[in-house]
Amino acid sequence: MAVIARYRGDILALAQAQTVTDPTFRRLYNHGNLQYTYCLWGLMPGSLGDEESPFNECSHAYLATVKALLAHMATMPSVERQAKALISDIDAEMVRSGASWILCQFSGETFSTGAVIEPRWRNVFLHLPSLAVLLATTAALIGASWMIFGRPQPRTA
Repeated sequence: MAVIARYRGDILALAQAQTVTDPTFRRLYNHGNLQYTYCLWGLMPGSLGDEESPFNECSHAYLATVKALLAHMATMPSVERQAKALISDIDAEMVRSGASWILCQFSGETFSTGAVIEPRWRNVFLHLPSLAVLLATTAALIGASWMIFGRPQPRTA
């Protein structure tokens, strides 16, 4: 899935260029974007490579959806050639890294576009990289708020 993650932008750019779509295309595209948002836009460290990350499962879900979207685009006449060329590029990179487009498993469990896989929020406190990012983000937001709004000035009469 790491290779799919590197090509996610190219896949979405190809999808966004499509003017003729079908319900399956739109469902995959929308689900992938929703799933990506639930996974905090892929910004959590180790979300893909660290099985202990509370964001691992949801990251695999949005990447599985992106892969399914590209496979679906390969069946659409308007984009078939470009999608197959992108699949070929991805497969070549996967082979170089010891994987394959055909053999790539999305996960040990199935994903459905009818359900969103949420991060395991309770496990954030047990996963130090995720906890550090969330604490740093919270501190930055508090600091920015303080800088913007400042301390309340005492009123003088």
